[in-house]
Amino acid sequence: MIEEHDCIVLLQDRPDEGLKAGDVGTVVHIHKDGAAYEVEFMTFTGETVAVITLLPDDVRSISSEDIAQARRLSAV
Repeated sequence: MIEEHDCIVLLQDRPDEGLKAGDVGTVVHIHKDGAAYEVEFMTFTGETVAVITLLPDDVRSISSEDIAQARRLSAV
């Protein structure tokens, strides 16, 4: 179960927000017992890229088999 402050992985590109599948965000709010999540995506230097509402099918929990990766944004 995904909890507030958990890191999650985005499963689908969100081009309007500048996000790609595989980006990692932090759950900042849970709507209606997990019906949706408010997730903040940030750069490694702490600048917020997007705060968006995502459905459970849009995200997954981080697993012990995941590895961090960096990519450059075209614009922050």
